[in-house]
Amino acid sequence: MATRVERRHRATLIHEGWAHGHLRPLDIRKGDSVEVISGKDKGKRGVVERVLPEQQRVAVRGVNLLKRHTKSGVKGNIQGGIVDFDGPVAYSNVMLVCNRCEKPTRIAHGVNELGRRVIVCKKCGETYDRAQV
Repeated sequence: MATRVERRHRATLIHEGWAHGHLRPLDIRKGDSVEVISGKDKGKRGVVERVLPEQQRVAVRGVNLLKRHTKSGVKGNIQGGIVDFDGPVAYSNVMLVCNRCEKPTRIAHGVNELGRRVIVCKKCGETYDRAQV
């Protein structure tokens, strides 16, 4: 039986329209280049800084810039002020950019000669080479 937190998390995913509330594995990883396909930052490209699979979101450098107002620490060890940071974007709002054809593309899954699963670009048909992060 699911706990209260799991039920609330699933309800949030259902509300956001994700695969009937089930988590799905994300094909985008840290260091991948993506383009935003919807929202206020549509058309911007950036590199994924962090992936939040439990929320089905990714944080992209230079996209969805938010401001956080912080107080200074009591002992003076934390400086107060306004901090800009990259907020997470829904996974469905970004598209992977192929490193061969430099176009945003849908992806397919395939198997290479060594028997390992790879991602294949739907536009050019080449395997996606992930940069070592």
